[in-house]
Amino acid sequence: MRRRAGVAGSRGAAEEPPGASWQPCVLMVLCQGGEGDAAPAAGGKESEVPPGREDGAGAVQPCLCPAPGVEAASAEERCACGCCSSMSWPCCCEAPGTKKKAACPGLGLFYTILSAFLFSLASLFLKKIEDVHSVEVSAFRCVFQMAFVLPGLIYYKTGFLGPKGKRIFLFFRGFLGSTAMVLLYYAYQVMPLADATVITFTSPVFTSLLAWIFLKEKYSLWDLLFTLFAITGVILIARPPFLFGSHVTGIEGSYTDHLKGTIAAITSTLSAALTIVILRKVGKSVHYFLSIWYYAVIGLIGCVIALFVLNEWRLPHCGRDRVFLILIGLLGLGGQVFLTKALQIEKAGPVSIMKTMDVVFAFILQVLFLNHLPTWWTVGGALCVVASSSGTAIRKWRHSVKKPKQREI
Repeated sequence: MRRRAGVAGSRGAAEEPPGASWQPCVLMVLCQGGEGDAAPAAGGKESEVPPGREDGAGAVQPCLCPAPGVEAASAEERCACGCCSSMSWPCCCEAPGTKKKAACPGLGLFYTILSAFLFSLASLFLKKIEDVHSVEVSAFRCVFQMAFVLPGLIYYKTGFLGPKGKRIFLFFRGFLGSTAMVLLYYAYQVMPLADATVITFTSPVFTSLLAWIFLKEKYSLWDLLFTLFAITGVILIARPPFLFGSHVTGIEGSYTDHLKGTIAAITSTLSAALTIVILRKVGKSVHYFLSIWYYAVIGLIGCVIALFVLNEWRLPHCGRDRVFLILIGLLGLGGQVFLTKALQIEKAGPVSIMKTMDVVFAFILQVLFLNHLPTWWTVGGALCVVASSSGTAIRKWRHSVKKPKQREI
């Protein structure tokens, strides 16, 4: 006996095609956010969802009916379409026969390389600026961040303070993130560009360690090995006198400034790692625009206070330096936009590995525009750090790929 699926607002009923088994269900309209609006069955009564396949902790999968005029899927068409995490049609977002927009292969990795190039250019311009403190440069960067985020906050109606239970985490996210930025800019100014860039790439390794301490995430022997590799790379770059002697070559200025820059870069890396741990703790309960807003506002307030305390607030005397300040803000913003786009269309593992192009660009720009050849100690340290960060990214990537496969089994 044939059953008919009712659709709200329609007088008739869609007749069941031969060979298709129908269940009483509701017509779901899928939206981008992954939520659906259910249209009640004819007669104004909502039909009950029959018991379905349980997924996870007792969650029931509702049966979705095709819209009028759309034929039910055959056994062959119920195979995974590949667009919705291996869900079968009609549970997926696209019906059979509809044209799917082809994704450009490698576009996410291209965005990552472009982001790395823009960040490297921003650090090069920072090296070229004269008589402007790193705190003042950071303040300009925060102003650009605020100008970019403010329209998004208004559009998404997220507010400016965030949920009450999350404000303390947002405050520390903003404080640690802005501190990392100031210290990194200081490291760029007092030590070779490639050295400072390489040290910042120890961040994934320290993130795994801090996540193990504060979030109780798994920390294996491989992670410990990668941490030791990263520390070895930093030692080769810093070249402390008690290991390498008092005559250290291949540095900019005095060794005291080089050591200060190394300490600033390491502290910046630890602050950035703590920021990532806080973002993991907060999760998706806070809009990312609000997170950037706290970063920009707290950073700007802290920079202004520090500038008055240090008595370093002054506009650049040269018009070229003013142009460089604007370019640093624009390039930093552009780098963040492209990196965000890359993470939206590509897995985090390949993006993290490709982001090591920052180191390559830093070496190239340092040789071409700063006339500073890196030493073999720097090259060896860079190889150790890149190997540790890439190994950490690959392990995280493989671990994230294994989870969906285990769920399917």
